[in-house]
Amino acid sequence: MSVPRTASLGAACLLAMATLSAAPRPDPSPSAAAQAPSPLQDAVRRVWAASPDVQAARAGLAAAQARAQAAAQPLYNPSLSLEAENADVDRRTAGISLALDLSGKRRARASQGSADLLASEAGYELLRRDLAARWLKAWATASLAARQRALGQRRLALMQRFDALAAEQLKVGDISSPERDLAGLALGEAQIQQAALIGNEAAARATLSSIGGDAVDPLPALDNGMPPPAGIVPLPDDERPEWRQASARQASADAGVQVARRARIPDPTLGLVGGRVRNGPLSDRVIGVIIAIPLPVLNSGRAEVAAARAEAEAAAAELRAQRQRLHAGLQEAQARYAALRDAAAAFRQGRAAAFEDRAALLERLWRAGEIGTSDYLVQLKQSLDTALSGQELESQAWQAWFDYLGAAGRLTDWLDGRTQETSR
Repeated sequence: MSVPRTASLGAACLLAMATLSAAPRPDPSPSAAAQAPSPLQDAVRRVWAASPDVQAARAGLAAAQARAQAAAQPLYNPSLSLEAENADVDRRTAGISLALDLSGKRRARASQGSADLLASEAGYELLRRDLAARWLKAWATASLAARQRALGQRRLALMQRFDALAAEQLKVGDISSPERDLAGLALGEAQIQQAALIGNEAAARATLSSIGGDAVDPLPALDNGMPPPAGIVPLPDDERPEWRQASARQASADAGVQVARRARIPDPTLGLVGGRVRNGPLSDRVIGVIIAIPLPVLNSGRAEVAAARAEAEAAAAELRAQRQRLHAGLQEAQARYAALRDAAAAFRQGRAAAFEDRAALLERLWRAGEIGTSDYLVQLKQSLDTALSGQELESQAWQAWFDYLGAAGRLTDWLDGRTQETSR
C-alpha cells in the first residue's frame, strides 16, 4: 500500500460505495407528526408551570381583571358632612351628597377596562406560545448537539481504530511512515473536533436551561421521523393572539376617546342638609338641598381628547400593520419550512445518509489495499461531514416546523393534538 493510488481507483471506490449503500428510508406519513408526542407535551407544560415569565404574565392578567372590575364600579361615593357652629346663632347640621354620572363616564370606563382585559388575555396567550416556541427550538438545537456529539464519538472511535491499524501495518511494511503520520494527525484532529462538539452541546443545554430552567430533565428525545408537509390550515386572523391583542388595544384606544370626551362634561352634585338652628330661646329645624356643578373654565379637557384621538389613530394603524406582518410571516415561514423539509426528506431517502455502511466499506477497501491512506481519510471525512450536515438539516427542518406552526397560529393546537391539516 505504499505506492500511490490513481484517480481512477478512487472513482471506482466511490462507485462501489454508492452501489453498496443502504436503501432509501421511506418518509413517514403526514399524520405521524400531526400532534406533538406526549413526552414533548408534558415537557412544555412543565416549562410553562415553572417559567417566571409566565408567572409574571399570569399576575399581570389578574391585575387586568381587577382593573376591569374597578372600571365597571360607580365613579362616585356619597359624602357625609357634619357642621357645628357656636356663635350668636348655634347651628347643628348634617348632610349627605352624591355626584351623579349623567354623561356615561362609568360606561365608557367599563368599555375601556374590558378591552384592556382582552388585550391582556391575548398577551398572556402570546407569551406562552412564544415561550413554547423558544423552548422547542432550543430543545431541537440541544438534541442536534447531542446527536452530533454521538456521531463525533463514533468518528473518534474510528480514528483510534484506524491509528492502531496503521501502526500495525507500518510494522509489517504495508504502509509508509508518512501514511502512518497521516493516521496520527487524523486522530488528533478528531479529538479536537470532538471537544468542539462537546462544547457545542454544553452551550445548547445552557441556552435551553436559560429558557425553561431545570423543569424538564431528562429531555425528551427528538423524533427520528420528519414533521408533516406544509399543509396546516392557518388560524383565522381574528382568532390569532397577535391580532386579538392589537384589536383589543384599538378598542381600548377608541374607548379612551369616549372616556376623554365624557370627562369634559361636568357632573352635578346633589346634596341634602338638615339640622337645627338655635337663636336664643328660639329653635328651628332646617332642611336644604344643594346642587353644585363644576365649571370647566381653567381646564376644558380638549387636550386630553386630542391625545386620545391620536392614540386611537396609532392603534388603528398598528392593527393594519399587524395584519400585514401576520400574512408576510406566514408566507415566509411556510416557504422556508417547505424548502428545509423537502431537502431533509431528500437527504434521508438518498444514499448520502448511510454513514455506517460507507465507513465500513472504506475500511475494508483500505485494508485490502484498494485505496490509499489519504484517499481513505478524505472520503471518510467527507462522509462524516455529510452525515453531520444531514443531522443539522433535519434539526433546522424541525425548528422551521415550530416557526411555521407559530406563524399559522397552530403551535398550541399542535401541542394539544388539535392541529388541522389539508392537502394543498
